Amino acid sequence: MIRGMDHTHCGMARMALSDAKPKHWPDGWSRLREALLNPRVDPEKLEEALREARVRQPLPVVWLIGKTQAGKTSIIRALTGSAAAGIGNGFQPCTRTARFYDFPTEAPVVRFLDTRGLGEVAYDPAEDIHYCESQAHLALGVMKVADLQQDAVFEALRQVRKRHPEWPVLIAQTGLHEVYPPGANHILPYPYDQQPWSLQISHDLRRALQVQRDRLGNLPGSAPVRWAAIDLTLPEDGWEPVNYGLEALWTAMGEVSAWGLQARLQSDPGVRNAYARAAHPQIVGYALAAAGIGALPIIDLVGAPAIQAKLLHGLATLYGQNWDRRTVSEFIGLLGVGVGASYVVRSLGREVIKLIPGWGQTAGALWGATANGATTYALGQAASAYFFRRQRGDPVDAEAIRRVYAEALTSSRNVLKFFP
Repeated sequence: MIRGMDHTHCGMARMALSDAKPKHWPDGWSRLREALLNPRVDPEKLEEALREARVRQPLPVVWLIGKTQAGKTSIIRALTGSAAAGIGNGFQPCTRTARFYDFPTEAPVVRFLDTRGLGEVAYDPAEDIHYCESQAHLALGVMKVADLQQDAVFEALRQVRKRHPEWPVLIAQTGLHEVYPPGANHILPYPYDQQPWSLQISHDLRRALQVQRDRLGNLPGSAPVRWAAIDLTLPEDGWEPVNYGLEALWTAMGEVSAWGLQARLQSDPGVRNAYARAAHPQIVGYALAAAGIGALPIIDLVGAPAIQAKLLHGLATLYGQNWDRRTVSEFIGLLGVGVGASYVVRSLGREVIKLIPGWGQTAGALWGATANGATTYALGQAASAYFFRRQRGDPVDAEAIRRVYAEALTSSRNVLKFFP
């Protein structure tokens, strides 16, 4: 029972539940198996509901502002873990010269906006800047530390802050190794988050870093400006670590935003399984989509299982496994009847509450969003663990899968907590 629900509402809920219960109510295990294997929902209606859910909860949008070859794609690759080639193929146009990249593609948790390289001859960025300003939540300036000619980027940042003095700004200074002395390597531990500059940093690099910061000066407004010095390379480039300074970038991003992007995009630091790391943002994306469906009317009852089925089918493909009746039955059987029963209770309970006039619409939507998001996240994490064991040919322990599900159900509140 939801705290604060009075006796009248409880009576209405019991009556509605009694009317809604079919004569031959299948057990939770069978209902969950069929829902995940054969979700019955009109694809067009599901897409319409997803669009409405997206309007209610827009994606966080990071606007990358910088010259060509400044390292914008490298930043997206490092933050998302996507291959550079995948990012290049994933960009979609949004104006004549601006483009966006949603990650993950089918159920995104973040959108990156990229404008044509500032400072190019015969390019007027006014149209792109106007569009991106209307979409973005965070301005991320990107500039190569070896390139001191950043006037176009500085001017864009000044204009943005003049019109939006409340916007925080994050600036990444990239390509540190291009200013290293001959034979030098990355300095460990990372020293660029300390002021004054460490003497371990070469004189030329210290000077280049400081000149860019001095030339930008103080931006209009009182919102914070954070800087991060980074060097993001590919393994074949020969620099170790390849994502040097990435944690400093994550820290700075956390200081100027409240979306919890790192939790959404990166799995637990202890996860060493590359498949699980790749699966994590997909699981979060579908969980957020399911939460959005849960805040909508009765379509949630069929829409959520359809989203969950799509997620689990995608995870099976990622791990090279079949998602058929036998696999579904084995997976649900490992989770146990208790999970299936709780699935039915959550599904029917949130719909019954939504039918209560006034109070029910608000509480039902909140409960639906929370329950859908948490359940989808937990199912995804449990399925990821299940598919990994099957892929390796290891015995699949039911208790271990249930433990993953239970822990994910609890931790989902931290990963999804910024979803209203």
